[in-house]
Amino acid sequence: MFRIRQRGFGALCIGIVIYAVLIIPLSGCVSSVESAQTVISDNKLILTPKPGPRPRINGPKVYGCRPGRPFIYRIPCTGKRPMSFSAENLPQTLRLDAATGIITGSAPQQRGEYPVTLKATNSRGSTQRPFKIVVGDTLALTPPMGWNSWYIHYSRVTDGHLRRAADAMIESGMADFGYQYVNIDDCWMVEPNSEDPMRAGRPRNADGAINSNLHFPDMKALADYIHAKGLKAGLYTSPGPQTCQKYTGTYQHEQIDAEKFAEWDFDFLKYDWCSYGRVATGEGLERMQKPYRKMGDILAKLDRDIVFNLCQYGMGKVWEWAGAVGGNCWRTTGDLGLEKGSELPGFYHIGLSNAQHWQHAKPGQWNDPDYILIGWVGNARKQAEGTPTTLTPNEQYSYMSMWCLMAAPLIFSGDMEKLDEFTLNILCNAEVIEVDQDPLGKQAPIIEKTEDYFIMAKDLEDGSKAVGLFNTTESQTDITILWKNLGIKSPHRVRDLWRQKNLGTYRNQFKAKVPRHGVVFVRLFPK
Repeated sequence: MFRIRQRGFGALCIGIVIYAVLIIPLSGCVSSVESAQTVISDNKLILTPKPGPRPRINGPKVYGCRPGRPFIYRIPCTGKRPMSFSAENLPQTLRLDAATGIITGSAPQQRGEYPVTLKATNSRGSTQRPFKIVVGDTLALTPPMGWNSWYIHYSRVTDGHLRRAADAMIESGMADFGYQYVNIDDCWMVEPNSEDPMRAGRPRNADGAINSNLHFPDMKALADYIHAKGLKAGLYTSPGPQTCQKYTGTYQHEQIDAEKFAEWDFDFLKYDWCSYGRVATGEGLERMQKPYRKMGDILAKLDRDIVFNLCQYGMGKVWEWAGAVGGNCWRTTGDLGLEKGSELPGFYHIGLSNAQHWQHAKPGQWNDPDYILIGWVGNARKQAEGTPTTLTPNEQYSYMSMWCLMAAPLIFSGDMEKLDEFTLNILCNAEVIEVDQDPLGKQAPIIEKTEDYFIMAKDLEDGSKAVGLFNTTESQTDITILWKNLGIKSPHRVRDLWRQKNLGTYRNQFKAKVPRHGVVFVRLFPK
């Protein structure tokens, strides 16, 4: 079962040590008093404040679905339980369970926008939040959030791992911040010629549809288990004859397999190039696009909404055409887990590469730099059992900050059964996640880069800006962002997102001391 592991500084560094460092306001601060800022040190400091007892509704403010398709959504909400939920103007085809906050039913048949007001009440108070249901052709109007099995379970994955991951997503509170997908990666199918009787067998049934192996005895029951918690279920296959791990692929069975995925009630499909290169026909972009266009067309016509994730490692500048073939998100690089670090960990190289494609991200179409690999995570080269991440606390804060600024899918791929307080503090900061889930759907470009640091800035729907100051050196350094480089002029209120703390009002620039491989992640609001 899920449990919080107690590690670091004896039991756990819950007692937070604060290092106060001045952010020099220069001539830019409206106030004449210098502002104080706590910065991340290489110690395991938990910066994210615990949610209060009052209700706070989190997650996206906009949700895309196709007409008449099955609908499931769990309202993400922190606060003391029990809690009751209600919704004003909810379409008649949908129903809300007041005790769980789970909305089910079918999307309206008529295309259009359906503004809803979500409400939550407990013994400490109440809150409400707008939630717009958009019925049309576009899914994933904000980047998908959830968990994937690959970087912790590899070929060892079983039905039980997925069920326990779903349990942990609820019990840990991750679902209360918007995490919703519970996704199987490779190795759920039959492995032809396997010596393992649990994974061997007939690859397909008498009708030609794909079979799962004996570690997954009932795929429909697994999806039902996940859905009963208000979460969504995802799976994986390849357009080739075999998956990356040589399990049964979808080649020449695309229609019947997609229909089977819908029959099982899955909500997300990762489609991995793998062995397709052995059978691909055509030249140039057509050769790369063909399998994804085919599956994208099939998914769009199913009676179930299935978010389509293209995994082909950035070939052929996929970010330029993936949306046109039905993709909702697409990998822009190789596997992050296989990326070798140099002076900087691999996530910097992957992230900085992904950041170059910011012009191609928009609602329903997201650049995907791969998963969040923190907490207990496996060795991708050896596919070994999980161990605690080797990333420093600074680097983990930088990692999550980069992914949120890039409007990347937030898919955790560590061990859901060994979550600790520090990992949850990284994954579950509502104000940090709001940057990723902002409905405007912009990806932050890099607006300044030197040998010592880089700065990313993201426009947000309410007119504010999210800014990340990233130190790539081996020691603390000062980083300054000038208002003119952000395209703003007036004084702005600056808020530290990791600490959820206002830092003051600044007239034309902001300067921070940023630790080794650390970040200062702020949001600027016009005054």
